[in-house]
Amino acid sequence: SLQLCVYVCVHTDEINITHFSLPEMKFVNCGQGGLVQFECSNPSDFRIEADGVVYALRPFTVSTLRAVPLVIVARDETNQQQWQTQVRLTPPIEESLEREEIWFPSRQTDSSSVGQLKRMKRDWVIPPINVPENSRGEFPQDLVRIRSDNDKNRSLRYSVTGPGADQPPTGIFIIHPISGELSVMKPLDREHISNFHLRAHAVDLNGNQVESPIDIVINVIDMNDNRPEFIHQIWNGTIPEGSKPGTFVMTVTSVDKDDPKTANGMLRYKIVSQNPESPTSNMFTINNKTGGIITVAAGLDREKVPQYTLIIQATDMEGNPMYGLSNTATAVIKVTDINDNPPEFTAETFFGEVPENRVNVIVANLTVTDKDQPNTPAWNTVYKITGGDPTGRFSVPTDPTTNEGLVTVVKPIDYEISRTYVLTVVAVNEVSLARGIHSPRQSTATVSIRVIDVNESPNFEPNPKLIKLEEGMQPESALTTFTAQDPDRFMQQTIRYTRLSDPANWLRIDPNTGHITTIAVLDRESPYVKDNMYSATFLASDSGIPPASGTGTLQIFLLDINDNAPHVYPQETEMCEKPEPNGFNITALDGDLSPNAGPFAFELANRPSDIQRNWTITRLSGDFAQLSLKIGFLESGIYEIPIIITDSGNLPMSNTSYLRVKVCQCDHNGDCTDQQHIVAAGLGTGAIIAILLCIIILLILVLLFVVWMKRRDKERQAKQLLIDPEDDVRDNILKYDEEGGGEEDQDYDLSQLQQPDTIEPDAIKPVGIRRMDERPLHPEPQYPIRSAAPHPGDIGDFINEGLKAADNDPTAPPYDSLLVFDYEGSGSTAGSLSSLNSSSSGGDQDYDYLNDWGPRFRKLADMYGGSDD
Repeated sequence: SLQLCVYVCVHTDEINITHFSLPEMKFVNCGQGGLVQFECSNPSDFRIEADGVVYALRPFTVSTLRAVPLVIVARDETNQQQWQTQVRLTPPIEESLEREEIWFPSRQTDSSSVGQLKRMKRDWVIPPINVPENSRGEFPQDLVRIRSDNDKNRSLRYSVTGPGADQPPTGIFIIHPISGELSVMKPLDREHISNFHLRAHAVDLNGNQVESPIDIVINVIDMNDNRPEFIHQIWNGTIPEGSKPGTFVMTVTSVDKDDPKTANGMLRYKIVSQNPESPTSNMFTINNKTGGIITVAAGLDREKVPQYTLIIQATDMEGNPMYGLSNTATAVIKVTDINDNPPEFTAETFFGEVPENRVNVIVANLTVTDKDQPNTPAWNTVYKITGGDPTGRFSVPTDPTTNEGLVTVVKPIDYEISRTYVLTVVAVNEVSLARGIHSPRQSTATVSIRVIDVNESPNFEPNPKLIKLEEGMQPESALTTFTAQDPDRFMQQTIRYTRLSDPANWLRIDPNTGHITTIAVLDRESPYVKDNMYSATFLASDSGIPPASGTGTLQIFLLDINDNAPHVYPQETEMCEKPEPNGFNITALDGDLSPNAGPFAFELANRPSDIQRNWTITRLSGDFAQLSLKIGFLESGIYEIPIIITDSGNLPMSNTSYLRVKVCQCDHNGDCTDQQHIVAAGLGTGAIIAILLCIIILLILVLLFVVWMKRRDKERQAKQLLIDPEDDVRDNILKYDEEGGGEEDQDYDLSQLQQPDTIEPDAIKPVGIRRMDERPLHPEPQYPIRSAAPHPGDIGDFINEGLKAADNDPTAPPYDSLLVFDYEGSGSTAGSLSSLNSSSSGGDQDYDYLNDWGPRFRKLADMYGGSDD
């Protein structure tokens, strides 16, 4: 085969910023012989000679040059075989031997007239400087030289300002202050900063500005130094199974940081692999520019392949595998389910049984299989009964967990009517089957249900049963026969009847025949009768095992008869002694209904005689009459007026009712004012009982208070024995109720008789120990040691305990009582009590000084110091 090897080289005679020209391009073959004819795809811009030299027919800019596609076709005239290749046109990147110079614009002026305005020349437009990014050359790398025509006659200093020079990022560009060489100090990154705007300055040695600053634009030329990056590393998409070719699935997207206007940032997509490769290896395709994925083949089946995994590759340089950079991502495509598989029963016939008269009972479970995705509308099954249940006694709801059909009884089934049921059930999905798919025979099944006979309750017919009778029917009267029927026709059973509810106890039922008779008089006016209707309930029980029973209601509509006499209403009234007006209206009440009630006839009784003399009655209507006073004055009091009232029934009934009239004295408003009225009004029984209870409670409270006061007085009297320490004079004057043996037998400690709460524990003298100043007259008797008494709260209890102990002590002296005297010692100012001569007269002593000792001694002074009176 003939290979066409092409080497493109662009030779330029002149380079400037705005454009460049391409005078010729030469092809160098690979040493192959043969006559080959060349054709160019763009003859308007390029021309190719027979020797393979390509000429540019017009100048091109950089952007135009890269946008012009150039395809060369080589055709072998011998065998008509042809080859094709694409030529990539790029500007030269080698540096020119001479550095380009940028001059400050001159400031020449037109001086044709002095004093007139000077016209300056228009400033030059400095073309931008293009610098490739990621340059590997030596640094600093010269870019351009800045010159001013004023440096010929004096020394100047050049500088640049702006981002990249003296502003962040600083240190990228520098300029030689004398020569004006502008250089770049490091590699540039277009993705970071795509261009720089600098200002060049020229000043003299004194810093005076010589030239106006000029703007310099430095463009960073893009290089293919960035790979495409997918927005997501894993892309998820779905497509329904059975989709037709050309169905859109999803779009994957990749970005490239390189210039999208150049081939460096132009991406192309392709599918690298598909897993699994079933049913074909090319089930999907991708738009190489947009990244849209579509199906290209039929046969998507979720039940066979639920998911596909695609490896997507994105390549820049318009997908050129030789020069472009690429990257990959994963596209996961899930095949979604559609209803392409109908449910199929696992058996042709299902069986079940149910007792009769039972509802909400599951008879059978219907199971199906469905290949669609579980718990989706394409898998969920709906069961429909299409035959065998004309009365709608069954339903088949779906178990949401198992997807089974639950054959359920929703209406009672009677064994005596039908012993078996055969149902036809069809299974379908919640959503319709996909187009072109039909339900198979396995989607229909038969359900055979056997009914079990049970003992049923007897039924009264009719229930309730209504009969009409006149009230007043006498006991032992036959009313009716109320029987029940046993629905179990195939069971030989007997029925017995009992009375279940008879509020007035009027009826009796025969247990075998159901014949009902009365045992009391039927009264329509009974409180058990509501709206002329009396109801009784009866029970019918069969002899089954276990027995079953049913109830029936007998309703008796009682017809009214004239069995109630009328009576006057109201039964009490009041009027003044001199009534104005002198009459009042009355009516009559009758328990019977019309026509056995009104209209009524009213008349006064003949006795007593004063009734006819003082009163008169006038009929106003069929139900009302007026009772009037004949005389002008009637004494206060209560009067019983007999009135004969007759109803209008067939065989009318009469009754003498007494109207109680209270006559009282009235004020000018016609209200009673005398005491009799008040007495007549009286208090009710409940009010009287309440008043009596209040009085009893009050008496109990008073009694409790009196008892409490007496007890308090008693306690106060007992506590008076405890003398206040300030008034205690027992150490000076001692009272003795009975004289004993004298001072010699004073061997008892009287300090215990003082208040127990005020005595120090150390002050209590043990029994048998004398004071130092006591006179030992005779040996001390040895008595048994008694237990120290606790500090009693009441001195009376203490004395009683001591007395009881002395009486029970066999060693105590035979004194009448236990008398203990305290010895005050020798030298007492009061002297001894023994010095008092009871037989001597005290008239020669002066006792008036006792009055000075206080009120307690005044009585003593009166007794001894007073006169004989």
